[in-house]
Amino acid sequence: MDVEETAKAIKDMRIRGAGRIARACASALYEFADTYKGDDRETLMHDIEDAKETLIESRPTAVSLYNGVMASLKGIDKETDVDAILSTIKGRAEEFIDNSYEAVNSIAELGSSIIRDGDVIMTHCNSSAVISTLKRAHEQGKNIKVFATETRPWRQGLITSRELADAGIDVTLIVDSAACLMMDNVNKVFVGADTVTAQGTLVNKVGTSQLALVAHEKGIPFYACAETYKFSPLTLNGDDVRIEVRDIREIAKEGEVPDTVKIYNPVFDRTLGRYITYYITELGMISPSSARETIVELFNED
Repeated sequence: MDVEETAKAIKDMRIRGAGRIARACASALYEFADTYKGDDRETLMHDIEDAKETLIESRPTAVSLYNGVMASLKGIDKETDVDAILSTIKGRAEEFIDNSYEAVNSIAELGSSIIRDGDVIMTHCNSSAVISTLKRAHEQGKNIKVFATETRPWRQGLITSRELADAGIDVTLIVDSAACLMMDNVNKVFVGADTVTAQGTLVNKVGTSQLALVAHEKGIPFYACAETYKFSPLTLNGDDVRIEVRDIREIAKEGEVPDTVKIYNPVFDRTLGRYITYYITELGMISPSSARETIVELFNED
């Protein structure tokens, strides 16, 4: 898909999941570069800026998208030739996509190593890194059970349940409000990540923080599977992560409640680092307190 089609698909939730979104944006920029017909550098740079803003605004909370876009455009300002700029974008986009898939594979290997035979795991929403981790543990012969939250209003938990069931994993789908009740049967929680801040805070699908609080209260380890491109350099100076708010009709259709009823539909929430046991990344296990150091190392341009 081109840039406009990709941005619309992200907004319409036809492309979802932080990793998938990031790869889709890198792919859109590859398509942009591959089909670009102009030969004026100034015009090209203006068009690139427009494409960049269009993609970033399609899902402002997920830094994976921002980092995927910026990785695909890295170094183009140093090129003076149009063809060189386009070639750089294509090469960088391909590199980002390849690295993204490799990161998920590495996370699955590391994450599965801390899963024990007989573990009962709870997960939330639909994370490709988490699903890969659970599948890897199952492939290793570990007998695991999974509770997957429904994840309203888009019910991404149904996707998770289908993918795990198709892999032969014992999975139970539960409504979001049953998470506290069912946590008594759980000994580990695995979730994905949309953004990790320099303060060690996890920004993920709304409802994540509730699971973390309950797990903490019950002494259950809480892990977030996070490719390092989900760590946000934008938060190094204390910038907050903008929480996306979606259409209220996702919660209640017109006429279902009186007009006097206010509806608020945030897509993400924040989980403080003290409630997270570890971030599982392709670079290893990272404690929330090490998030700032990790971001500095990852995004140091020198």
